Amino acid sequence: MRQCLAYLVIGFIVLLALPSWAQKASFNGLGSDLSNLYRLSDAKTRSISPENFTGAKGQGGRATTGTGQNASRDLGLGWKVSPSILIKPGQTAVVAEIDGPGAIQHIWLTPTGLWRFAILRMYWDEEKTPSVEVPVGDFFGQGWGETALLNSIPVTVNPGSAFNCYWQMPFRKKCRITLENLDEKEMYLYYQVDYTLTEVPNDAAYFHAQFRRQNPTAYKVPYTILDGVKGRGQYVGTYLAWGVHSNDWWGEGEIKFFLDGDGQFPTINGTGTEDYFLGSYNFENKKTHQYQEYSTPYAGLHQIIRPDGLYHAQQRFGMYRWHIPDPIRFTQDLRITIQALGWRYNGRYLPLQDDVASVAYWYQTEPHAPFPSLPSKDDLEVK
Repeated sequence: MRQCLAYLVIGFIVLLALPSWAQKASFNGLGSDLSNLYRLSDAKTRSISPENFTGAKGQGGRATTGTGQNASRDLGLGWKVSPSILIKPGQTAVVAEIDGPGAIQHIWLTPTGLWRFAILRMYWDEEKTPSVEVPVGDFFGQGWGETALLNSIPVTVNPGSAFNCYWQMPFRKKCRITLENLDEKEMYLYYQVDYTLTEVPNDAAYFHAQFRRQNPTAYKVPYTILDGVKGRGQYVGTYLAWGVHSNDWWGEGEIKFFLDGDGQFPTINGTGTEDYFLGSYNFENKKTHQYQEYSTPYAGLHQIIRPDGLYHAQQRFGMYRWHIPDPIRFTQDLRITIQALGWRYNGRYLPLQDDVASVAYWYQTEPHAPFPSLPSKDDLEVK
């Protein structure tokens, strides 16, 4: 007994003598930032692109056919033979299929064609219904079909039409990412999916994103951003593409978060649309008396489409709000609505009937509730 006690004491003394880094558990490589970039990890970095469809080690740049084979005909193997894929009308392309455990860490896409007609889907652990189902433009904050530069922490859109996201997306058994072309024309897709193969912690939830649209919104009925979510998780972001159908200010409506059995009244109640997107007073520049674009790490009004006197006849806006330092946590269920609300001439609110599309982003435990059906192709179209 005394001998066992002596061994325990010795072991404790040795543990105290170790440097702090040696006492910590091994780093799985997830959640990298400036505070931990110096740490070593056994995680394996991989990348899928048209030059390496499987992400296998040492298998990149070996294509002999592809969209660049004519341009590279004088240079041969390894010289940008397959930089993109062609997706024919009605076809669904598998962008990535990965066996886990691991996590998606970065996605870069450059899709041609009409972005509302290209549907991005993601499936985790061999699930039958997708956890992500969003038109590719809206997923990256480009709901109006025109490039709008966006500079935030989880999503960036850079000159040209370079869509990037850094949402961390863990999976345990499998990840499958597809893109469906609903258009009557073929499209090209340039892409790269960067991921790591590593152990995933037990408390890691799964990434979800859902698209909705109403055109016009129902009179005196709040627009639903998200509903039917069951389980435990945290809400992490909202994108809105808002098309205005009337004159005057359109953003008096409040956003409401109904959490864990809330009934008629929500737990979280905003004070106005521009307030939720971390602006104020109608997004107005007080010197120019015009709407002012802004794009910041966590929120922005990054797109304003103004009437041009010809075919751009309405004002349209793109806005995002990421709940990264302030995720909205729920344990049972979640519902989110926002009011479409403007002004009458005599100082009364005017319920609006605008064109509103949204993407909700959240993490939750599985299984998730089935998503509502996407709008029809005609109802997806930006008109």
